[in-house]
Amino acid sequence: MAAGDKRALDSLVPLLYPELKRLARSYMRGEQTGHTLQPTALVHEAYARMIKQDHPDYRSRAHFMGVAAQIMRQILIDHARTRKAEKRGGGVVDLSLEEADAVSIARPVSIIAVDDALAELAKKDAIKAQLIEMRFFGGMTAEESAEVLNLPVHEVRRHLRVGQAWLQRELQLGEVEKNS
Repeated sequence: MAAGDKRALDSLVPLLYPELKRLARSYMRGEQTGHTLQPTALVHEAYARMIKQDHPDYRSRAHFMGVAAQIMRQILIDHARTRKAEKRGGGVVDLSLEEADAVSIARPVSIIAVDDALAELAKKDAIKAQLIEMRFFGGMTAEESAEVLNLPVHEVRRHLRVGQAWLQRELQLGEVEKNS
């Protein structure tokens, strides 16, 4: 896609819409039942954000899907942060004790924890954070990621192993601290 050509984005989205929808459904499977966002709305919101970018320059289908995955993840993070703020009094709602007991904020907190850990990893090693995002949020293979980042596949796999181990350790440490 040519840099800055938003018409190219308009022609690309219908071709990749089924993949975008599959990606959104995979994100939504991990969300709580009753989530206010639906896969179609997630795809449409991602498209709206992509169209607002100044100079889209997607080098390949894999690169486009990686960017779309990153934007969808950010939409869900923003949504989770808003819900978390509302749970802490931003949108006060009267609930009985039984209703309050049934309300769970575990999922928004966990997605926020992953986002925070990825942001920390990005400060230390941007490539590892980007590769984890491409793999686990974009569903990209090591080969597709290697193509997008112009890296050898064996190096991508090494970065992913190290990045995953670091991320898992950080999330476990965060869980231990939270429970202490």
